[in-house]
This record gives sequence, structure tokens and C-alpha cells, in this order.
Amino acid sequence: MDAAAEESPRRWPWVVPFVDGETEQPANAVSKVLCDDNLLREIIVRVGFPTTLVRAALVCKRWLRHAADPAFLSRFRKLHPPSLLGYYFSEWSVSSKNLGAPPFHLMLPQPLLQESFGHAPITIHLSSPRFVPMLPQPPELATVIRHLADYRFGVHDDTLLIKHCHNGTIFTQHDKGETELTLGVHRPLCPERGMPIVPPFPCVERNLQWFGAMLSKEGSNGGLSYLYVLGTKDLGKFLVHVYVLQDGVWSLNTSATCQPCLIHWEPKAVLVDNKIYIPARNNDNIFVLDLMTSTFSTIQLPQGVSYNYFRTMLSPADDASGVYLIHVNGFELRIWLSKGNSWLLVDTICLNMLDHTLEDDHNANVRISQVENNAEFVFLRMGGCTLYLDVTSKTLCKLHERTENGRHFSDTKPFMMIWPPIFPVLKDDPARDAM
Repeated sequence: MDAAAEESPRRWPWVVPFVDGETEQPANAVSKVLCDDNLLREIIVRVGFPTTLVRAALVCKRWLRHAADPAFLSRFRKLHPPSLLGYYFSEWSVSSKNLGAPPFHLMLPQPLLQESFGHAPITIHLSSPRFVPMLPQPPELATVIRHLADYRFGVHDDTLLIKHCHNGTIFTQHDKGETELTLGVHRPLCPERGMPIVPPFPCVERNLQWFGAMLSKEGSNGGLSYLYVLGTKDLGKFLVHVYVLQDGVWSLNTSATCQPCLIHWEPKAVLVDNKIYIPARNNDNIFVLDLMTSTFSTIQLPQGVSYNYFRTMLSPADDASGVYLIHVNGFELRIWLSKGNSWLLVDTICLNMLDHTLEDDHNANVRISQVENNAEFVFLRMGGCTLYLDVTSKTLCKLHERTENGRHFSDTKPFMMIWPPIFPVLKDDPARDAM
């Protein structure tokens, strides 16, 4: 092909043919498409990522109205569920040689410490939590991943522990003296919406406090509302108090009487549609506190399942109408769904069939570390390994493997893409609004 022929396509303007043979300039053709609200929504819904959706909303107020419409967001989420960006990984080593009372023992999971050391004095050395991206990640999320990796919590990292991580928000505790712990709420992708200092949890006399659990639920503005559940016992009475963090203060929301039972100091409770599900220790029941009526009910565990703090975990269902139960026994992981008082077995996964090298560990002491909403994925611990199980694709991979000897523990907190997106507030601009 000669140079003239090669150049010819550039000399002719791009045109769009009509059925009748006429042509239209490209600006007019694009305008016809973008001025059609139905076609515009079909285009925007395919951008693929919440970050791209926010950038599309910046075009003009009309695009923002489409992008922020609840019905549109519901459809967008079904097509593009929030992805797992990565996880925060923390490690700590524990020694029982020091006779001094450690300040950190209140920060770490009590069942784990009691199982390993009983009530013996211990010394704990924490490592700084670090963000580890789940790879591969699409190029469109490179900026988001970089922000997470660069974020600093503003305190000494070796005194900080991540207690809760949900929908882009991280709840932390860090040491502030011999026994005082300071709480904080961090939003690495929206630092201006965080609360570096949060008032201490409500408490009662030590001999009256039964258990404590922190929960969160999504608010109407895209943020989280925090609840603290405090169980007390006095003179044979068992009471559960629920506090809500409002305007920087823990306010009592409701109280209810509970029948006597054994519950871990830090129970793995979940909040689903204004109901708090609290597993009982050494029991076949789950206690359900209805926040609307301030009453308790019970759900019996599936037949043959006994609750174990390390091998059993609950997960809210996406439609807010039920709760998942995940239980691991040996290399077998089972998932049930409860809607009401009955359980439906929805999945059984043999971990050693996904990774035959697991059979080399004859102990088979698999534990559940974290479970995402809707039981979409599970973080597991086995010996010195941290494993990631994608329930949907039935894939299992090792994330970390410990080589050090001695009492060395690790923790993972998954970090999901924020949902719903936080859209900008645009100033009045008639020219942009007319687009």
C-alpha cells in the first residue's frame, strides 16, 4: 500500500451512515446516544468498578443523578459485586516467661490466649499491621491499592491492633499506658470521614461483666453505625445491653434479659436486619436478640454440629433475611443457611481435594479466621499457614507460611471495596447540568 492510500483514511472525517444512506457527523451521533437516558444508563452500568462510576458521575449532574439512583446502584452491584482488595496482616509472638502483667492481653482474642497459656502471666510483642493486596488486581484499581498501602494510622504501629474491618472502615485499639486502651475509626480511602479517637466502650464492675462484642451496620449515608453489646450478670440475672455510637458518645439503645448460658468473652456475634445472633459456648443454640422488640429467642444449630470458637463462624446473608453458618471439621468445611428456625446445607467443601499438599499436615487442625458477608470467602489458619478459600470458584491458596518456632500467631482482616460509592457534591453549574 502506497503512502497516499495509507494517509487517505485520516483525511476523511468519520461519519455514521443512516439507513436511508445519509450520514451524520460524529458529534451528533454521540449526542443522540448520550441524550437517551435508557442508553446512557446501559453505558454507565458497564463501567465495571465503583471508582469508575464515581468518575462518570463527575461529568455532569444528569450523569450523577443516574449513577446515584438506588435502583441503578442495586443493578450495578449485582453485575459488579464489591471485590476483595486485600487484607491487613498482623503478627504477634507470645511468651510466658515474664511475670509482669502485660497491657496487651486485653487486646487479643481471649479464647486463643487461654487455650495456649491458661491464666499464666504473658508478654506479647505485636508487629505493625500491613496491607497486602490480593493479586492480580485490575489497572483501574491501582490508585486505590496504593492509597491502602500508603495509609498510616497515626499511632505507634507496634501498639495497634485491628479489631474490626468492614466496608472500608477499620476499627482499631492501641495501647495508651499500662492498662488504658484507645479506640479509633479509620477510613483509608476517605481519611476525612474517620474518627481517630473514639470514647472507651461502656463497662461495669469487672465481676459483673459477662462478655462484650462490637458490631457494625451500614448506614444510609454509606458509612457505618457502631454497636457495642455488653453482657452482665448479677444476683442470678443475665442482662444484655446494646449501645450505639452517636455523635461521639455511646448511648444505650436497648436492654434485654437473657437466660443463663456460657458465652465467650469476645463472642463472634453478627448483626442481621436488626437482629443480633450470639453463639453460645458448649451449647447447640444460637441466641437471637431482636433490637426492635428487645426480646430473645433461640435457634438450634444444625444436627451434628457443636459450636467451637475456632471452627464455627456466622456470616450475614446479602439479602438481610438470613444468616450463614460456616463450620470446619478436619479438612471438611460446610456452609448452612438459616432463614427462620431451619437450616439448609448449601455447600460442602473438602479442602484437601482443593490442595492435596494439605494432607502432608497430619494434624489437620484447620481453624476459621474470617468470613465475608454472604459466605463468599473464608480465611483459614492451619498450623503456621494462612489460607484463603474462594467459596464461589472453589479455589484455595496459601497466603502466608510461618517458619519461626514458638508461640507465634497471626491475624487477617479482609478489606473490601467500599459500597455504595461516595459521590461528590457538585456546585451549581447550569452549563454542566445541561449536558
